[in-house]
Amino acid sequence: MDLQQKVAVVSGASRGIGRATAKALAAKGAAVAVVFRVQREAAAAVVAEIAAAGGRAEAFQADVTDSESVRSLADAVAERFGRVDVLVNNAGVYGERAIADLDAAFFAEQFNNNVLSVLLMTQAFAPHFSANGGSIINVSSNLARAPQAQNGVYSASKAAVDTLTRAFAIELGPRNIRVNAVAPFVTRTDMTAGIPDDVRAVLASQTPLQRLAEPEDIAGVIASLASDDMRWVTGRTILTDGGFTN
Repeated sequence: MDLQQKVAVVSGASRGIGRATAKALAAKGAAVAVVFRVQREAAAAVVAEIAAAGGRAEAFQADVTDSESVRSLADAVAERFGRVDVLVNNAGVYGERAIADLDAAFFAEQFNNNVLSVLLMTQAFAPHFSANGGSIINVSSNLARAPQAQNGVYSASKAAVDTLTRAFAIELGPRNIRVNAVAPFVTRTDMTAGIPDDVRAVLASQTPLQRLAEPEDIAGVIASLASDDMRWVTGRTILTDGGFTN
């Protein structure tokens, strides 16, 4: 899983799965663009941790739901590193609402952050991949296959990510760019910190491994997909849910 001389871009990299992914890719030898929207200090801390471990990383600020911001980001990363080999579309939001409380603003928030961002980032960075191709990994969710009450819009947004993953893999395949997705279950991040301990215990008991995921568990799968070891895998969404989903 050697990523020496590779350049990786990770959105939402200041925390959670994105932070763990940036560190995992750097540990494999990649230079990493740590993309953040508002958490500048947290992103700087990720860069510092990577540097302390002997890796290379730089932080870049962008709003991944805004086309101009994303284009500027892609140009800045390409100018700094010369090209892109790995793109991880991790940034996203999670929201729950009952059907009666759904509105256009909530729908737009979920789909802009979780779906439009994948489109804009892929569109902007694909031209910066070299003739050797590379790997794009999107972060989906097991809820795309197993939605629950009150998270239907979020689940639908992640199902859209799965569909884009397949379609983009077909379109970018001739350029040797692989496109895959990972679909986690509940992972211990600040996004899920509000889940009560008793609910966490129940959810953990429903997985064969009897625990919830750590960010590093998901990051390890992403790092594998980024490497040439997975060169024959594209257009797939890999359930990274500890066996929770039937």
